[in-house]
Parts: sequence; structure tokens; C-alpha cells
Amino acid sequence: MTQRWTDDEFADLNLGDGRLNKRARTLMDTFAAKPASSIPEACDSWSETCAAYRFLSNPDVKWEGILEPHWARTRERMGEHAVVLCIQDTTELDFNGQEIAGLGPLSYEAQRGMYLHPTYAVTPDREPLGMLDAWMWAREKRGDDGVRPGLKESRRWVEGYERIAEQAIELPGTRLVYLADREADMVEMMRVARDLGTPADWLVRAKHDRCLADNEGTRLWAATTNGPPLGEISFTMGGREKQKAREVRQQLWAQRVLIGDGKKGQIEATCIVAREVDAPAGVKPVEWRLLTNRPATTLEQATELIDWYRARWEIEVYFNVLKNGCEVEKLQLAAVERIERALALFMVVAWRVAYLMRKGRNCPDLDAALFFDPDEIRGAHLLNKMKMPATPPTLNEVVRLIAKIGGFLARNSDGEPGVKTIWKGLDQVHASAETLRALRDG
Repeated sequence: MTQRWTDDEFADLNLGDGRLNKRARTLMDTFAAKPASSIPEACDSWSETCAAYRFLSNPDVKWEGILEPHWARTRERMGEHAVVLCIQDTTELDFNGQEIAGLGPLSYEAQRGMYLHPTYAVTPDREPLGMLDAWMWAREKRGDDGVRPGLKESRRWVEGYERIAEQAIELPGTRLVYLADREADMVEMMRVARDLGTPADWLVRAKHDRCLADNEGTRLWAATTNGPPLGEISFTMGGREKQKAREVRQQLWAQRVLIGDGKKGQIEATCIVAREVDAPAGVKPVEWRLLTNRPATTLEQATELIDWYRARWEIEVYFNVLKNGCEVEKLQLAAVERIERALALFMVVAWRVAYLMRKGRNCPDLDAALFFDPDEIRGAHLLNKMKMPATPPTLNEVVRLIAKIGGFLARNSDGEPGVKTIWKGLDQVHASAETLRALRDG
């Protein structure tokens, strides 16, 4: 099966052998068609299954090589936008109970698995553009002294900024923003950004209530809120596990500060505090404390930074698709190197699902034929027991049809579908498209 988006996304794939390139594209199509299926279930035959396992076990295939063309296409898409948020985060992949060589401990030493740390590029409107890079690793066990050998894991946050800074130089017409949660609140990262001349902006959620470098004894958060707020903002916080969607109203403070750089120097930054007022009874108020290199002297500037931080949730959506939609933690492969190659393929599939969801919301009137082939569009209509329309359907119309197949009810009060119903529906739509092709071919 050939799909237009995979042909475009992997047009420049070069694994050093034409046969390997062809197999990688075939596997991408296979996994994209049936993201929640096991490898034997996704493949059409036993010979295809064997070929898939041979590819994933080939030591000459590097997972970075599989992702390189996607990274290049992501950079191309970034160049079309004025601002791009480069979100970094880490997720655990739990393979506990599976016999996979090379795994290591997770948060609990008894658990076995590995870690994934991608850089996910999205627009301020939350449209996923793709991944820029990724780290994959398995931890070593702690020694008798309680110290874990190997590379210092926190270094990935600093290296992440350095790579984004390199991209910023190559994309002078696009403002890149390094965006991360509390684990990235490190003076080492801020110092590196300063020393490089801050080619990319940075915005992180503050974890440490530091003493100010120019006002000994004064703490960061108290200094920021010592005065009237810039104003108020309100927004709808989406529903999450055990938490319904609700309206949030916050007061904003912003203060330019000097903090120590860990080497007897100083870093100039802006601290922003967003504090919820009038939270419902029994609900913990939402409060965010952010640090950034960017100035924020007005409510408009501070609001923009808050909106950018709120877009950080898109990487959580991405991890949800990867782990629950593609079910990568159920991969049964013999070694962690084979897991890495499979992950490289599934990471692009997960981006594609999230991309369709956001594109269907942000650009609903685009022609669906730009994103789906004719058999997929027809299959979506057939599975919904609908005739093909006289005029070409829009992207939003087809995405909603796919989501309905996956369980989306499409009631007036339901809004737009989420990634879960889309990935469930895609599985059946691709199967329907395969059937239509087989019938047409004889």
C-alpha cells in the first residue's frame, strides 16, 4: 500500500541500500495503516512479517537514519511560520515482564524499560510540525554507593537547547522557542543560551524559588508578585483524566530579574506568575511560575508567553498517541536496539495522527484529497454508510467521519474529535481502503 504522505515524508530516505529504503517505507505504510496492531497482525503475510523482523534486527540500520528525512521535512515546515515552539519532554516506556536485552530501571528500580526524549515542533496554534531530534536510552543500575553510572541524564536539556539554537541560525525568518516543564529549570541551560547570544528564545516552568543575585535575601516568586498584577486572563482548561473541562481565570505578574549563573555571574530573565482566582470549591487553584529570556512588561506580552506555555500540552497528546494509540510498550522484540528502530517508525506515525487532528480543527475547509487518497476517503464514507458527496469533501468532514468510526458520537455538544477516536478510526479506514484496492485490481 502506498500513501501520499509517506512518499513525501520519506522521499529522501537513505539507509545505504535501496532494499532497506524500500522496506522502511513499506513498514511505515504498514504501521500507519494499523497503528494499534502487533507487527504480525499489521503485516499482510508471514513473509512480510519475517521481512519486518529482519529489518528491525539489522545492525546496519540506525534509528537516526530512519528519522533523518522526517527531521528534514519538519525543518522545512518550520520555515513557513513566524514562530515555532520546540517542546521537550521525557517519557518512560515500560517493558516490564518482557525478555528484551538492554533494558534498564525506570522510576522504580524494579521496573524495566527505557526513556524517550524528543523535541516536538508545534506552532502557537498547536499545529504539530514534526520532530526535530530525539534521545533514547536505558538507565544503568545504581552501584553499591547509590550512584548511577553513565552519562548525566540532565545534560539532555542543555544539549536540546544547543540543537534548537543551531536550527535557529539556519531559519533566520522563524523565531524558535525552547519550551519545557520544570525539569528544564537549570541555570546551566540558561547560561549556555546567554553565552551563545540566545539565538533561540527559552521558556520553562520554574521549579526553584531562587534568591535574586542583585537583592540578597529576596526570593524570586515573592519579588515577582510584590506589586499589582498586570491584569487578568481567562481560558478553558481541557478535560483530563478524572478532571472535567472548566473555565480558569488567572491574574498575571511579570518581573525582570537577575539570577546567579552558577559561576559567579548573572543571568537576566523574566519571571511570570499566573495565579488562579475564584477557583471552584475543592479544586486546587492553577498556578504557573515561568522563567524566560524574553521581556514581558505588558499584559499582552505576558499573555502570549502563557499561551505558548499552555501549548506544551501537545507533547503529552503526542505521548498518548505513541503509547496508547500505537501501543509501543507492547512491542515484543529481542533487544533494545530493535525497539529503537521500531520506535523511529512509530514516532512518525504518532505525529501524523496528532497532525490530522489539529489540521482538521485549524484548517477545516482544506480539500481532504491533500491528506488522504481516494480509497481512504471512499472507505470512510462506506464505513459510515454514506454515499460519496457530489463535491469534494473537506478535511474536517473526513476527519470527523474517521473519528465516528472510532467511537466519536458527533453530537452538537461534543465539539471536535480527539486523537483517540481518530487513531481507532484510521485502523478501520485503512483496512477498508486496502479492500477497495484489492477488488479494483482484480
